[in-house]
Amino acid sequence: MRAVTMSTFGGPEVMSVQTVADPPPPGPGEVTLDVVATAVNRADLLQRQGFYAPPPGASEILGLECSGRVAAVGPEVVGLEVGDEVCALLSGGGYATRVTVPAGQVLPVPAGVSLVEAAGLPEVAATVHSTVFGIAGLRDGEVFCVHGGASGIGTFAIQAVRALRPACVVATTAGSPAKLERVRALGAHLAVSYRDEDFVEVIRAATDGHGADVILDNMGAAYLPRNVALLATGGRLVVIGLQGGVKGELNLSVLLGKRAAVHAASLRARPAGEKAAIVAAVRAEVWPAVESGGIRPVIDRVLPLAEVVEAHQLLADLGHVGKVVLTVPSS
Repeated sequence: MRAVTMSTFGGPEVMSVQTVADPPPPGPGEVTLDVVATAVNRADLLQRQGFYAPPPGASEILGLECSGRVAAVGPEVVGLEVGDEVCALLSGGGYATRVTVPAGQVLPVPAGVSLVEAAGLPEVAATVHSTVFGIAGLRDGEVFCVHGGASGIGTFAIQAVRALRPACVVATTAGSPAKLERVRALGAHLAVSYRDEDFVEVIRAATDGHGADVILDNMGAAYLPRNVALLATGGRLVVIGLQGGVKGELNLSVLLGKRAAVHAASLRARPAGEKAAIVAAVRAEVWPAVESGGIRPVIDRVLPLAEVVEAHQLLADLGHVGKVVLTVPSS
């Protein structure tokens, strides 16, 4: 099969498309997919740089999600047949013409969504649902803040909260007027430029001093003190990324005074059973909103797998809104 390989850890230029061995055939509870498209996630950039190793037993090929057609079905698999058009949450291996995945991590392509567009849904849907609605337990009428509102996670989170909860949605993003407008168009009640404004001050003022009940954060250390300052009484901060560093100062007195909580969450290394439960919840609670049009894939652009270097550079430069999708040549 064909897949993206890396000559070493480093910049985007270390990647190229090469011929590699096929994935193992599907075992009990697994299926093999002929990949049609995959999507680029920031975790892929970290893995390429040597900072995010795949969990034990996972493919070392980049790619945490894909769409395609079922090519083979292993024993004990129910509900999937050869030829089915699906998308899947992966632990790795998406940047390839074939991938083998636990059947519990496979989703049908939602009605009204193309097979290529579907490649950009599993990772963001599973991440947002498991954190915002799962860990943080966002409730009706609360204030939700997502950092990186123009990112794949951000564009999905804004829509998901608007579709599934009557909550106030706030998003921060880079200072481009075009990005701010895109974030508002997706449903954010308030869009804040983190480069030009103090987001804590702006959001607290806009909420009459209340702050945010739930914050979904991709920055980590750089935003930790400000996120805690922004939390409302009983607020929940969920950190899902470390773009702003790994070590920050946490003022426990402020946290105690607010009776607030700080959570850290990742999806990739969870056991297959946990991932299957998350995927099942996404199918039950999120897919209907996608099929009704309340949530739509936000695809910045679609590039062929051979242009993976450009795709990674685009993400590194923050030159996108939503997801960057790679189409994969047939095997």
